[in-house]
Amino acid sequence: MKRYWSLLLSIVLVVVIGLMGFPYSANADTLTGNYSQDTLTVVSILKDALEIPDDAPNRAASQTEARQKINEFAARYQRNNSVSSLSSFTTMRTVLNSLAGHYSSYPNRPVPQKLKDRLQEEFVQVESALKRGA
Repeated sequence: MKRYWSLLLSIVLVVVIGLMGFPYSANADTLTGNYSQDTLTVVSILKDALEIPDDAPNRAASQTEARQKINEFAARYQRNNSVSSLSSFTTMRTVLNSLAGHYSSYPNRPVPQKLKDRLQEEFVQVESALKRGA
């Protein structure tokens, strides 16, 4: 009898998880799979996160969204050989690594102006490389 209850419980759990999905899949990857469009979307979100004043109440939420997009972008395109040789991708990875490194090392500190300036220059490089198709 105990074996049947155990089997029934495991079947019910499989069905519930199958119908509801895992908790992380509800807010899963929101990138489209179109590299150019995804890159411009991430650049826009990162620019917005950098432009928010240090004392703004939504700074933490913006930083969280930026970190999420960094992770999503890296997960989707890191091993994609069709984009890994593009100059826009290598520059974008530099941006992502720099900003993610700052957020990881100094989560409560604002992004230094010197880093902001460098990231803004690299955003321009990424956008112009995407226009060229590189």
